[in-house]
Amino acid sequence: MIMPVLNLSNDQVIELVKQLPPEGKQAVLEALIADRDSWWDEMLIHGERQLRLICAERGLDWDSMNEDEREVFVDELIHEDSKC
Repeated sequence: MIMPVLNLSNDQVIELVKQLPPEGKQAVLEALIADRDSWWDEMLIHGERQLRLICAERGLDWDSMNEDEREVFVDELIHEDSKC
């Protein structure tokens, strides 16, 4: 079954959600939170992959680094272009 596609503005969607009963609003909120959490998990995985690659390029092993070493590495990486 093919669902029709509606083209609504963000404001229209917000107004429609406001018309829902509390249970419907809760369902919308839970769906949005699940989407956000899924996106965040994907970003963390991608970021960690990138950090592993950067470490490998510099002869380091991300997985063998402790939390403090990782923090120092990321801090240096963030600020390396600003060094004089």
